[in-house]
Amino acid sequence: MSYEIGEFAKKVNLTIDTLRYYEKEGLIKPQRAKNGHRQFLESDLKWVEFIKRLKLTGMPIKDIKKYAELRRKGNSTIDERMLLLGNQQKLLLGQQTEIQSHLDFLAQKIKMYQNMKNDLNKS
Repeated sequence: MSYEIGEFAKKVNLTIDTLRYYEKEGLIKPQRAKNGHRQFLESDLKWVEFIKRLKLTGMPIKDIKKYAELRRKGNSTIDERMLLLGNQQKLLLGQQTEIQSHLDFLAQKIKMYQNMKNDLNKS
């Protein structure tokens, strides 16, 4: 099954302009119908969802573009793709540690204020 750009945009919850931008950047390469219109396939659905997920991890477009180029080259680039994903994973783990530190700080302050409030109510 194939989709024209408007229908595809709705399916992946992106704007037509975003899809055109992704194409311009080389992230996606839709097929063209005889009339020149873009035709997106089922495999494009999964790929765009993957791109969206990479963006949610904070991966920069330049790195997603590099990943897309490697993907097009085939299985010989698996190690390079794993490296890109591993680098993003390390970045997220670092952010997770920092966020946990902030959460611990806030929990400590909240507990301190709860204890102060309890002490005031005893008086």
